[in-house]
Amino acid sequence: MSYPGYPPSDGYPAFPGYPPTGQESVYPPAGQYSYPAVPGGFPPSGGGTYPAAPPNAGFPGAAGYPALGGYPASGGFPGAPQAGGMPPYPGGPGFAASPTGPGFGGYPQSPAQSYAGGGPAQIPGFPGGQVPSPMPGPPAAVVEYTQGTIQAAPNFDAARDAEILRKAMKGFGTDEQAIINVVANRSNDQRQKIKAAFKTMYGKDLIKDLKSELSGNVEELILALFMPSTYYDAWSLRHAMKGAGTQESVLIEILCTRTNQEIREIVNCYQSEFGRDIEQDIRSDTSGHFERLLISMCQGNRDENQTVDYQKAQEDAQRLYQAGEGKLGTDESCFNMVLASRSFPQLKATVEAYSRIANRDLLSSIDREFSGNVERGLKTIVQCALNRPAFFAERLYYSMKGAGTDDSTLIRIVVTRSEIDLVQIKQMFTQMYQKTLATMIASDTSGDYRQLLLAIVGQ
Repeated sequence: MSYPGYPPSDGYPAFPGYPPTGQESVYPPAGQYSYPAVPGGFPPSGGGTYPAAPPNAGFPGAAGYPALGGYPASGGFPGAPQAGGMPPYPGGPGFAASPTGPGFGGYPQSPAQSYAGGGPAQIPGFPGGQVPSPMPGPPAAVVEYTQGTIQAAPNFDAARDAEILRKAMKGFGTDEQAIINVVANRSNDQRQKIKAAFKTMYGKDLIKDLKSELSGNVEELILALFMPSTYYDAWSLRHAMKGAGTQESVLIEILCTRTNQEIREIVNCYQSEFGRDIEQDIRSDTSGHFERLLISMCQGNRDENQTVDYQKAQEDAQRLYQAGEGKLGTDESCFNMVLASRSFPQLKATVEAYSRIANRDLLSSIDREFSGNVERGLKTIVQCALNRPAFFAERLYYSMKGAGTDDSTLIRIVVTRSEIDLVQIKQMFTQMYQKTLATMIASDTSGDYRQLLLAIVGQ
């Protein structure tokens, strides 16, 4: 577990506010911390770096990626790669060379975006042959394709579910499968209602009862599922900075990827539940350019206008080049300003313009100009701008790759993405690693923990 002391051996997590004494099952009130149904989300990849792009290569050519626009007519999310869209694995230039093998630099590109009033110019050497013009173009309507593996259950009855859970835990033994069937097939909001109904019907706290029946990873997973989403993020940040040491990967994952609304709600929750100022905690636990990047992220002021200004993208790309590759030394504040303030669609256009100016991709330049946590934070922002599901697929892969499993990262990503874009993450995982996420989870976990993870992920 990467969270010290979680799950605690007894009682609730050892910090004030969750839940207040005597109000366990109804805190926070259902719906108080709603998780906006928009992409958010990461920790840095487990040591994986992006190899530098070959000189003058820019982004990989169209043959190295699944064909853009390859969405099935009946679906709303990426399907299997088109013919010729992905090279054999491992090795080979393209979409997903083996993490340890050769391949082009850069990052898997997100699915095609729809542009109002015509499309970008066709230019060889870019994914799908498309790249937006560096000159101002028509307003871009960026289409987000998102889908979670968990949907709100139809004909939901909180009292009926509370009764099922009570029977599953009553008497000798526990019917773990009955518990899994409920918690893996209800939305977070519905779980809050079940928690309240359980207290009303039986005068007992559902979370305490579950903790008394469960242990280890499955306990951590179920507690995460029953935490309101915003509270789970705030709780994760608090534990990342609590006690000796700091889990920088958790700070990066949450603060560098959430939407403005999500970040503001997290900051407020952190203050109200733990009685602490998150900026002050960040200043106490981090330093230098990494500290400044996280403080910028805490403001929740990223531009979220979905219209892409290609002239500004060209200017920002030139500014980044002059702040890094084009000079001796690095102007870190310039990278912070651009990557912390521009919208993700705008950043994607900037990354494409940068590759033409610098003859290398921006991720490779960040590798060359930065190191440590600030490098990982800046790369996280760029990766999410290029292809958020691919970023999370990589994080999941490295949480299970090699000896041992980073269960807290695995749990956190599966839970936080389960109602947002876990369908796309699964598809990107298969394309990048030639195996399904479910297959890797099944081989790396066991028992009820495995069953619950697989029930959330879906086959």
